[in-house]
Amino acid sequence: MRKQGWTDRLTRLAPGLIDVHTHAIDPDFPDLSQYEGTFPSVERLGPHSARILLGGQLYREVDERCWSTSARIRDMDAEGVGVQILSPIPVTLSHGEPAAGAIELARAQNEFLSAMVATAPDRFLAFGAVPMQAPEVAVDELIRCVNDLGFVGVEIGTRIGDSDLSDGRFRDFFRVASDLSAAVLIHPFDRASDPRIVSAGLTFGLGMPTDTAVAAAQLLKSRMLDEAPDARFILAHGGGSLPALLPRLDRGQLLAGNGEQTSMSTRARKLLCDSLTYDLASLELALTRFGHDHVMMGTDYPFAARETPAGSILADLSDDLRARVSRSNLCTLCASIRPGSNAQHAAKIRADRGAADSRHHTTGG
Repeated sequence: MRKQGWTDRLTRLAPGLIDVHTHAIDPDFPDLSQYEGTFPSVERLGPHSARILLGGQLYREVDERCWSTSARIRDMDAEGVGVQILSPIPVTLSHGEPAAGAIELARAQNEFLSAMVATAPDRFLAFGAVPMQAPEVAVDELIRCVNDLGFVGVEIGTRIGDSDLSDGRFRDFFRVASDLSAAVLIHPFDRASDPRIVSAGLTFGLGMPTDTAVAAAQLLKSRMLDEAPDARFILAHGGGSLPALLPRLDRGQLLAGNGEQTSMSTRARKLLCDSLTYDLASLELALTRFGHDHVMMGTDYPFAARETPAGSILADLSDDLRARVSRSNLCTLCASIRPGSNAQHAAKIRADRGAADSRHHTTGG
């Protein structure tokens, strides 16, 4: 989809709120039992309900709102939501599992999300899935999502197995995201938190926002944002605990005395987040830290954690700011997406790698 295609597409979106944080899953989920690893599966209970299993154990019960566009549109119309951006349920990203099954799963999920969008392209957009544990394949799937499927970008977790997002093996992925000016939604997984937090039953309230803050802080410190300046990193859940921690991160940077001139708070203004904070003061803090143009409405539809009615947290914002957060910021992001040929991006990666290898040999590293 060329830039003009996005321009035309934005004019055809239904009026109303745009929800950047919603989830979907195929009730006819692919059978991955032939692959090594612990992958999710879906068991249909009837035409309107199903349950997600992980390792054969119940993970979550879901209903038709996870896959039925007509059911979703009924809810959207009732709450004034014009458009939802669909994304995978984080448990299905499977970043810590063997690559072969994860590759198959990502491709299948993207086909499903594409089919959902196609039923009502004026009401739905999508973030795709990518097998980040296989970075070169993840690059190819990212390009396919943006170029061929017309997605806004992709969703990834806060960690890839035991690796942080700042790990150098993900550099090419983020560079291509930057070339495409694609969005990368960073979403925590509720089974990946510190065992102390899990055992205390605080995963949702403490573990997930902490995981998001750690991932974001590592990206800020690693300079990955400088190497991928046009990638649109969107932090779920209002940026987790990062907005509250930024002043302390700034002081820690100063105490470290490493000569860094740009504060973490300044660098954080390159990030974006959704509005899912459950609290106006927290939303206002996110707006202060990231900027009024870098926060977009998100609800976590259709799960119990979702904000209801959609956009209620925005009611006390000024008219101008509410318009930005509820719609225009996302439209601006989409208008900046710049698809290109797969060959063009692959050639750039090879050239970058060749230059890096040349520097490595020259310096004797």
